[in-house]
Amino acid sequence: MARLNRSLILLVAGVYFLVPLLASAVFTVDIPGEGLTLSSYTRIFAAPGFTGSLLLSLGLAVAAVALVLLITIPAAVAARLGAPRLRPVLEVVCTLPLVVPPVALTAGIGTVLRWGPEKLSTTPLFQTFVAVQNPEFPFVLVLAYAVMALPLVYRALDAGLRSVDVRTLMEAARDCGASWPRALVSAVLPNLRGALLNASFLTLALVLGEFTVASLLGFQPFAVWIVQASGADARLSVAVSLLSLLLTWVLLLALTTLGNRRRTPRTSQGKTSR
Repeated sequence: MARLNRSLILLVAGVYFLVPLLASAVFTVDIPGEGLTLSSYTRIFAAPGFTGSLLLSLGLAVAAVALVLLITIPAAVAARLGAPRLRPVLEVVCTLPLVVPPVALTAGIGTVLRWGPEKLSTTPLFQTFVAVQNPEFPFVLVLAYAVMALPLVYRALDAGLRSVDVRTLMEAARDCGASWPRALVSAVLPNLRGALLNASFLTLALVLGEFTVASLLGFQPFAVWIVQASGADARLSVAVSLLSLLLTWVLLLALTTLGNRRRTPRTSQGKTSR
């Protein structure tokens, strides 16, 4: 009975997710008057702004992943090792972006960006405000995405840290003469590979699909370009959306495969030594 229930749930979930995707795919290839054609997909790479917006989103995603991990990993490890009483505070801080709507976050960022040039026009910080808003690579979006990804990244890292004896690993590395940063990199992070891959993928998916912040701030990454393209060609927009979904799944499979390949040699070595 339990197996039947699981099968029924999987079937309902599969229908729920696959039917809209199949309907979207049919919409892109079945054009009235032309029949079945792949013209919506062949025109994607030649569409104005496609390549630039996609590369911009990928660059923003890589920078956001690096920044949020650089902030979260030391804080989570330090809270677990040296200040366990600060863990609730860290959890509250990392959960706050879930409470603040993206529109409110964007309004605050926009206010700061407008206030900066007016008040700091005679200081060296003026160039900083100009640089973070460079349309070719708006670093202000990296900061916003890092904040939005904090809840996802922290939960993934916290789950990984709960499954690892961090204190023992750090003490063993310190006893071997490693400094604190080297002990963290060489002893702790290899045991958090799964959590790091999960956090990276969640951040990547968030950046590739985020629309509100980038649109309100006036930038054009991939998600904004898709919405703007939909006004001129609906089938092209749906085709690009399906392509972006496929790209996200390919990146997920690549990260999973990378994690499995790095884990397999250690497992095989352990079996051989036995």
